[in-house]
Amino acid sequence: MRVSIEWLRSLFDPGWDVPELCQRLTMAGLEVEAVEPASPEFSGVVVGEVLAVERHPAADRLTVCQVAGGGAGPLQVVCGAPNVHPGMKTPFALDGALLPGGLAIRRTKLRGVESAGMLCSARELGLAEDHEGILELPADCATGGDLRAALALDDTVITLNVTPNRGDVLSMIGVAREVAALAGERFALPALEPLAAVHRERVEVRL
Repeated sequence: MRVSIEWLRSLFDPGWDVPELCQRLTMAGLEVEAVEPASPEFSGVVVGEVLAVERHPAADRLTVCQVAGGGAGPLQVVCGAPNVHPGMKTPFALDGALLPGGLAIRRTKLRGVESAGMLCSARELGLAEDHEGILELPADCATGGDLRAALALDDTVITLNVTPNRGDVLSMIGVAREVAALAGERFALPALEPLAAVHRERVEVRL
């Protein structure tokens, strides 16, 4: 069972740091197998908004994009991703950014066209193995905002080795309830808003 510390604290915050939380869970019989950051370290990456996309004058598989998020005005970025399109929001590594693996991003020229940074795939940020195209972010991400804050990546994940008799902790609610018990406090379920049905199809059932 993988547990996000920030998610856990949103459900119940015992006020313990991560080492103390892990120790108390272990003493309660929930073995902590691993403690790791939610994502690899990277810096200088913001939420970019693609404003315009044009074909590269000297390369069929490249495009020249105008991207907002790196300052007062849009910046020009050469991109090779097939899924780039106007209006999308995507990770934008600015000049001086440092990506996982020590890759430093610098302003450069690609086939004669200046590029002020790089639009990133999930794989280039160490977030997933997908590298078929750049990562498309939710539309409500604030343009120019720090990507780590926008995706809540500054988090810690602990992995619990849950035994067959502790199925009650195979959910975030279950772990939060267990932590509340260890803290000697009552756990209150978060308020949930009921979802209204949005479909109008009727399914005939015969018994």
